[in-house]
Amino acid sequence: MSVTERDPVLTESGPATDRRSRAIEVLLPREVPLGGPRAMLVNRTLPQRRRSLIGAWCFVDHYGPKEVQPGTPAMEVPGHPHIGLQTVTWLFEGEIEHRDTVGTVGVIRPGEMNLMTAGAGVAHSEYSLPATTRMHGAQLWVALPDGARTGERAFEHFVPEALEVDGAEVRVFLGAWLGSTATPRTFTRLLGAEVRLPAHSTWRAPLDPADEVGVLVVEGPVEVDGVAATRSQLVALADGTEELVLTAGDEPARVLVLGGEPFGAPVVMWWNFVGRDHDDIVAARADWQRQVDQQRAAGHADGRFGPHPASWDDVLAAPELPTVRLMPRA
Repeated sequence: MSVTERDPVLTESGPATDRRSRAIEVLLPREVPLGGPRAMLVNRTLPQRRRSLIGAWCFVDHYGPKEVQPGTPAMEVPGHPHIGLQTVTWLFEGEIEHRDTVGTVGVIRPGEMNLMTAGAGVAHSEYSLPATTRMHGAQLWVALPDGARTGERAFEHFVPEALEVDGAEVRVFLGAWLGSTATPRTFTRLLGAEVRLPAHSTWRAPLDPADEVGVLVVEGPVEVDGVAATRSQLVALADGTEELVLTAGDEPARVLVLGGEPFGAPVVMWWNFVGRDHDDIVAARADWQRQVDQQRAAGHADGRFGPHPASWDDVLAAPELPTVRLMPRA
């Protein structure tokens, strides 16, 4: 997916805490437009001014559920670029066609995951299928470490097994947890899983205390380690947490558990790019604009971000860079 803002103004999340001794906190979402001229609205909880990363997770959007008329697109995100990250697409309702400059053309459905590795540069588009009448999902980014962030572009589609664990339904789509291991490749230790709880239930699961962990509430309300949270809020757990405790209220609850080892490197995030410094972003924008100009002049393009699919009539141009130097986020 594409960010339509330039350098996002981020939501305040409460008192600043030392990174070495963070307490549990609830990160509140803000509504932002996503896509081209007919942008859909999403709820964004990461990054924020006071917290940019949870492990290597650097971007968390939750959208829907949105009712749409048959034949009316619920999502229209034209071709756009990425560098330095992996995109993780996870659906709860609806169907999306994905096309990219790896050569992939495929449809993703609920309970399935698309993992696209940008490396030094990739571009993709996402459009809901005409039969979709409700759209509901999450779009997530993972920052890539040195080496992988300048490597090859790649794409993987994965359908995790649904497990019954102490009364909850769990799907592990990245990493390993509760005896389930996802096969897609990651470059730092990561955890990504969906957990569904019945109403009036409490569920416990072990965590690696060395990991940073966040819980995105998809359907709730739900208590996360005793802290109440509701739809689209992201609960960042206290450092060193060894056990996750989820408690559902009068309705069934659904959450995404996102975690991993601390990333350990600063990142510069702007538009759809994750770099290490201002110059990374400037170079990527210039390279993408050359492909935008090629596409609009000749109907096709190739370059750093790969050959555009023949079906792309147009692509998203990059916004103007800010007049100040972009600074890394810790």
